[in-house]
Amino acid sequence: MATQDQHKVRKEKLAQLRNDQWAFPNDKKPSITADALHQRYKDSVDEDMHCVAGRLMTTRYMGKAAFFTIQDRSGQIQVYLRLNDIGEALFNAAKSWDLGDIIWIEGHVFRTKMGELTVWAKSISLLTKSLRPLPDKYHGLQDQEVRYRQRYVDLMVNESSREVFKKRSQLIRVLRDFFDHQDYLEVETPMMHPIAGGAIARPFVTHHNTLHMDLFLRVAPELYLKRLVVGGFERVYEINRNFRNEGISTRHNPEFTMIEFYQSYADYRDLMALTNQLFLKIAEVMTESGTVQYQDHVIDLSKPIEEMTMDEAVLKYHPELTQAILQDNENLIAYLKSQKLDIPVGKNAMALKVYLFEETVENQLIQPVFITEYPAVSSPLARRSDHNPEITDRFELFIAGQEIANGFSELNDPEDQAERFALQMEQKAEGDHEAMPYDEDYIRALEYGMPPTAGQGIGIDRLVMILTNTPTIRDVILFPTLRPKSE
Repeated sequence: MATQDQHKVRKEKLAQLRNDQWAFPNDKKPSITADALHQRYKDSVDEDMHCVAGRLMTTRYMGKAAFFTIQDRSGQIQVYLRLNDIGEALFNAAKSWDLGDIIWIEGHVFRTKMGELTVWAKSISLLTKSLRPLPDKYHGLQDQEVRYRQRYVDLMVNESSREVFKKRSQLIRVLRDFFDHQDYLEVETPMMHPIAGGAIARPFVTHHNTLHMDLFLRVAPELYLKRLVVGGFERVYEINRNFRNEGISTRHNPEFTMIEFYQSYADYRDLMALTNQLFLKIAEVMTESGTVQYQDHVIDLSKPIEEMTMDEAVLKYHPELTQAILQDNENLIAYLKSQKLDIPVGKNAMALKVYLFEETVENQLIQPVFITEYPAVSSPLARRSDHNPEITDRFELFIAGQEIANGFSELNDPEDQAERFALQMEQKAEGDHEAMPYDEDYIRALEYGMPPTAGQGIGIDRLVMILTNTPTIRDVILFPTLRPKSE
């Protein structure tokens, strides 16, 4: 039967239920989940009565008896019902129920001849009439766009999707427990900012009618979290949603989730050590062997994370280059042209090196690796190195060719920070929409004095991708951003 025809027939059934005053009752509740039944009755069964409820996934009628399968939040359980037990009227009513309906059953458990744990129904009730048919049970919901637009259907019929989001929740619990045990304080900072600061990114703009002012959805919580450090909260973290008005790809969604954390009296190397501890904990809790399969690679999360400077990484994957060429503007431009790369306008050798790294090296960093010594020109909030003022005390963590984390010793010199904000404003005036604005209040906060501090952000969505062997960020975000589609 066509989907439209099924929809019409189901609406007619609902109309009859309304006439019979039996539509959408709210007086039946489950006493146990499907998984809890399976756990309780692993070895034996008894005559105890239980109430279960869930979505009707399969039906099989055999004269005056039937087998159903229902699905709740924990899994599936089989149900057996007989006309003699529940009465002819109710048994016949159940014959009109459709896959997708939500039903309630009371009964005791037994095992069938095939050994399957089953609830023997003594009472049964329809709780919710489903008006739209489920996807074909043998093929599931495979249309990717429909999966993203109708995630509720995807979760109903695809066990693999449910497992991805359970894994995501588990990861957030691991992160929260780890930082709580490290004496960090979890905080919440604004999601609407008067100034779009904290990251080099293009913001979303909204308007507050009462205040007659534009506000920006936050691109990062960094400047607010560091204000809290100034205020005396020496270890803070936030599991936060960020918004960046940028392109959509397999690794980018305009709305995404990070954990960002700051620790006083620490530097970037302290956070690299902390990150090693964190990933050992993730490997212990969320993997069986310390490794995960991601696409064509086995990623080892149980070993200490490797470390390379940006120069070392570029030279490793471009052995024809030399350190001298990396520091020479003209020679580096000539090399970029030989690699068929577009030459960014107005960039010096430091910025060109970052460009070469991002375009040609990042995607080759498969096993976990810290990349250090980022140029100051690309790190407006990071502290300059004591040994070389052209680079910063910063690292990024790469896994499976993706940036997973970014951390650095924080710039706590208000005069240096003011100069870098001014440079960002010049770049914005020249047409760089992602350049940071000048945040006077943040400079004021630094003038009160921020202790030596290190901070880091970890992309939760991308980390979930790796832990669940998922190739696109849309598969790990419950409701990803999509282009509008008319029905």
